[in-house]
Amino acid sequence: MTSVPSSPCFSNYAASKAGLIGLAHYYAAALAKEGITSNAIAPALIETEMLKGNPAIKPTLIPLGRFGQTDEVSSVVVMLAGNGYITGQTINVNGGWYMC
Repeated sequence: MTSVPSSPCFSNYAASKAGLIGLAHYYAAALAKEGITSNAIAPALIETEMLKGNPAIKPTLIPLGRFGQTDEVSSVVVMLAGNGYITGQTINVNGGWYMC
């Protein structure tokens, strides 16, 4: 899922993002007593092959002025996997895009 903000032109995409976040929250509450955590990660524009073919997607869209890197997302995954106390959270890996 990409970072939380969405375009009004893509209501189906916004609904799917909200559904995934809601599912993570549900599992966090339902599985907490078992010691199982559940979180969502919401990356923004990450430099992958998917971005290369779209000239409208520019690093200037991101407040930090660059695309995120895959290792910046994977480091959050590893952090969450090693932490048994963070649960029910959506971690935005977005270079400040959420603030826009």
